[in-house]
Amino acid sequence: MIRCCLASLLLALSGLAGCRSGQANETQPATDTNFKMYKLRGTVVSTDPAKGEVTLDHGAIPGYMDAMTMPYKLKSPNIASDLHPGDVLTANLLVPNDPNADALLDEIDVIAQGKPDYRPKVIYHVPAPGDPVPDFILRDQDGRAIHLAQFRGKALLVTFIYTRCPLPNFCPRVTRNFAVVEHQLQADPALLNKTQLLCVSFDPQNDTPARLKAYGETYIGSDAKDAFAHWDFAVPTTPVLKEMAKYFDVGFTDEPDGTITHTLSTTLIGPDGKVVHFYPGNDWTAEQVLTDVKQAAANRG
Repeated sequence: MIRCCLASLLLALSGLAGCRSGQANETQPATDTNFKMYKLRGTVVSTDPAKGEVTLDHGAIPGYMDAMTMPYKLKSPNIASDLHPGDVLTANLLVPNDPNADALLDEIDVIAQGKPDYRPKVIYHVPAPGDPVPDFILRDQDGRAIHLAQFRGKALLVTFIYTRCPLPNFCPRVTRNFAVVEHQLQADPALLNKTQLLCVSFDPQNDTPARLKAYGETYIGSDAKDAFAHWDFAVPTTPVLKEMAKYFDVGFTDEPDGTITHTLSTTLIGPDGKVVHFYPGNDWTAEQVLTDVKQAAANRG
């Protein structure tokens, strides 16, 4: 993932965090568990889009290496053209345990631009507490139109997934965490009535209502008529999806092999329709979010 910071210092240029880069010539760890991650900060010296590389002049990486200038492969090679000499960035350096594999840069944030007249194709909004959430319209697992405003008065937990996601620590992990939250809320009827869960697909071409329903039933553990009363699985049209992705900071790219490279984005919306918490990535826990959900529900007007 790459985000370009302009004005608010957080404008996303392209999305990556997720299922795979999809580039045939990319070298990457075979799974998401066989590498170590280090934080890196440096200045772009040059880029090589053909190789999917960027050369950085970076500071010392604690626990890994001293300051130096060297090329790095990008986990998503196609974002090389979005970086420019002089850009100052932070990133995660993924170092495989296999000494013959390449280290990869991921989660790139451009914190200062070397080319200030550059404007990204898409400007992403990072949800912040107090931000009003637009009333996006979607189609749920039963084929019915739903919209975010209908959940006003409840604490609404929203995340983004796609049902074909092949990596267990990305969409499936987030959905499992939602299942844990759902189970805990079901155990408290008073709290259940003050909350709602929503999984939004960014794969409108494949995630039909029937597919979302089958996917949801797997995690809810029921195919009863009222199984989705408290937890919806829905997909917007492509134009609405583009706006939702920009608002909720979801970067995604359709790859040639049919997979989708994407970021992870989860947002807690308060009963007043405004952002309470934003949880990027997959590091949050169900217990942490459940605590926030309970607090938001208790504060409803």
